[in-house]
Amino acid sequence: MADEFPYETKIEIDKAPRPKPPKQVAVIDQTGCTGCEACIAFCPVDCIEIVPGPKHPDFMKLVEVDLERCIGCQLCARYCPWETIDMWGWEEGVEVAPSLTVRSLLYDYDPEQMHEAAESRS
Repeated sequence: MADEFPYETKIEIDKAPRPKPPKQVAVIDQTGCTGCEACIAFCPVDCIEIVPGPKHPDFMKLVEVDLERCIGCQLCARYCPWETIDMWGWEEGVEVAPSLTVRSLLYDYDPEQMHEAAESRS
């Protein structure tokens, strides 16, 4: 397991860190996310954050998993009505997350690694 998290954070979240790294992590495919927030209600460690819409915060919002706090419980993936949350092994999940991300509130991903629909890509 990687010792150091590979991405810089954009914001600091004042929430408790997880006690140990999980075997798996939840990654949201934001191209299918509707921002319904159903996953947030099931997360026992409050590691899913709302990503505001690009022009109006309440429209076209998405959600994003804080990979550094996810405990891999699978509840969000099980109860997502749109089936856009998948569980990945820790290292693979951290590697694939940018390619499934359209907008990130938490991490400063390289725009070239992000999904082709990402606003930060030219």
